[in-house]
Amino acid sequence: MANENSALHIVMLPWLAFGHIIPYLELAKLLAQRGNKISFVSTLRNIQRLPKLHPHLVPSIDLIGLPLPQVENLPEDAESTLDLPYDKVRYLKIAFDELQDSMAAFLQTLSPDWVIHDFASFRLVPIMEKLSIPNVYFSIFSASCLNIIIGPPSAIIDGVDYRVEAAKHLTSKPKWVPFETKIMPRYFEIERMFNDLYIDGGNVSDVYRAAVTVKGASAVFVRSCYELEPEWLQLTEDVFGKPTIPVGLLPTTAYDDEEDDDKKAAWLEIKEWLDKQQKGSVVYIAFGSETKPNQEEVVEIALGLELSQLPFFWVYRKQRGSADAEVTKLPEGFEERTRGRGVICTSWAPQLKIMNHDSVGGFLTHSGWSSVVEALKFEKKMIVLPFLADQGIIARLLVEKEMGYAIARDENDGSFSRDSVAESLRVVMVEEYGKVFAEKVKKTKAKLFEKEKQDNYINKLLDYLYHAPTMHQPSDSHKN
Repeated sequence: MANENSALHIVMLPWLAFGHIIPYLELAKLLAQRGNKISFVSTLRNIQRLPKLHPHLVPSIDLIGLPLPQVENLPEDAESTLDLPYDKVRYLKIAFDELQDSMAAFLQTLSPDWVIHDFASFRLVPIMEKLSIPNVYFSIFSASCLNIIIGPPSAIIDGVDYRVEAAKHLTSKPKWVPFETKIMPRYFEIERMFNDLYIDGGNVSDVYRAAVTVKGASAVFVRSCYELEPEWLQLTEDVFGKPTIPVGLLPTTAYDDEEDDDKKAAWLEIKEWLDKQQKGSVVYIAFGSETKPNQEEVVEIALGLELSQLPFFWVYRKQRGSADAEVTKLPEGFEERTRGRGVICTSWAPQLKIMNHDSVGGFLTHSGWSSVVEALKFEKKMIVLPFLADQGIIARLLVEKEMGYAIARDENDGSFSRDSVAESLRVVMVEEYGKVFAEKVKKTKAKLFEKEKQDNYINKLLDYLYHAPTMHQPSDSHKN
């Protein structure tokens, strides 16, 4: 274990999506709790939107907001993927590239011991090399996602990755995976993202960004654990050729701001409704900040919920991004027909508190990694409905390990029916077979969230940061 009388100064720079920012912040909290100094960097607006830190962490975590360069076609005040419709995210990547170009002077002034950064930060690699600042790539994706989507970095950088030819190559097991697995995305899941992943997600593809980032990093930190995907973690180290260190699942933690009367009142109203429902009877529906079902999908989900006859709480986002983004509508009369049995929430919803309530028994989810981690933490059975590539891989992992049940879909276009939604919900929530998922989730939770195991992952991570060959000694100014 590292010397407890010394401290590291670590700069953390996540990609501009809250699905990335929040896990980075969770890791920052764990590192700060062990006496290290964190400079957490994002844009000005994103820093303002971060959840409140516990007072004891405030002295150890500097939240640093940098102005995001304005680029053509990027709407004003759009500083995260949350602010944009999907087809405009590529312009945010271009702005992020320019932000990294301005990081040189910033890093030179700070002279940190380490930089922990994300897949999109490929322009930082030559900057850090020039400044002799060691760095680590922290993947918020699972190890299985890393291997299936990225794979050997050199092949991507050199332009000889065989998957670039067509999206269909992503539906087969990659050549470098030596063991049998069904954890592969389906065609409809990767078709939408194929151009961004392998062709052009701004000025370069996403996998090119990730490959350059991996190649320039001293190590790879992965938001995963050996208890969940041991073979994939080992494969990551073999394929990337870098020390691969799992950091645990990093479940979201919250520090309640008691001064926020509006949020407190909103939760009390939600809790009042949940308290009236039978234990384990409610289906919670949320698709995260990055995913938004289209109009046809919204209709089938809604009518499937109606057909299921189950109580539900749906965090429903009418649009994603700017005011001119596509707005979806619920079926006519749906809210009236399900009033009392279901709740449509179009405003803020405290997901952690809702998931922790005894009346919530199941979670209809897009299979975003953070949402899955929260479902496991609160022992909720999952009905999975993935939309984007990494979500499909995670969904397959859940189905393979019998922790989730997939809604039946057309293999080519991904369409699904209200009947398949209703049937899947009832299989998990009502039928005898649903007990299998409850038992699996309960057993898995016991293995994944032991404090001793989480502490051990962070201890090993810090041990690496102190003793890696490229590490320069912590400066006196960072001593406790």
